[in-house]
Amino acid sequence: MDLPLTTAKRAMPTDARQIRSRKALNAALLALLEERSFDHLTIREITARAGTGYATFFRHYPDKEALLNDVATDEIANLLAMTVPVLYEANSYESTMALCRYVAGHSRLWSALLTGGAAAIVREEFIRQARSLVEDVRDGPEWLPSDLGVVHGTGSTFDILGWWLGQENRLDAEDVATILHRLVIAPLIGDKVEKRAAAQ
Repeated sequence: MDLPLTTAKRAMPTDARQIRSRKALNAALLALLEERSFDHLTIREITARAGTGYATFFRHYPDKEALLNDVATDEIANLLAMTVPVLYEANSYESTMALCRYVAGHSRLWSALLTGGAAAIVREEFIRQARSLVEDVRDGPEWLPSDLGVVHGTGSTFDILGWWLGQENRLDAEDVATILHRLVIAPLIGDKVEKRAAAQ
């Protein structure tokens, strides 16, 4: 049974050697995901790339899905930290485009996160982190509870990106950004450039 992504973080070791091993395993998985899909990776390949022993892996993670969950927590944090602030400070389309370009540039990793066996857990973590980042923002329509806006916006973004990465003939990042912005972002918070122009 999969554990919540945050469980791995709470159990983070404090011994320097254990920290190095864990970082090496995370980096190895990220590097391997740029080469092949998650389903085709083995724990032996991950440990070989990390330069750690096979038994060392199991001191940190029960299986490769748990390692993926750990990596997902950090990657989601990076993605949201890059895009969420821009939504409220600049053109919301610019933020949407940045998100899509980042995902396209790391498509193997995000395909594993969004369309693989851990997708439901990753989706839940995506929403959890987004909630913590935008909990004080009240920029949506008055009729919409802000938490519902976050859940809908983040969940819909996750679903659209997952659909995109699951397509055989993928649209480019600009096309997906346009779809995502028109379908999800603009209805929730509007386009900041348009709002500023109307106010002048």
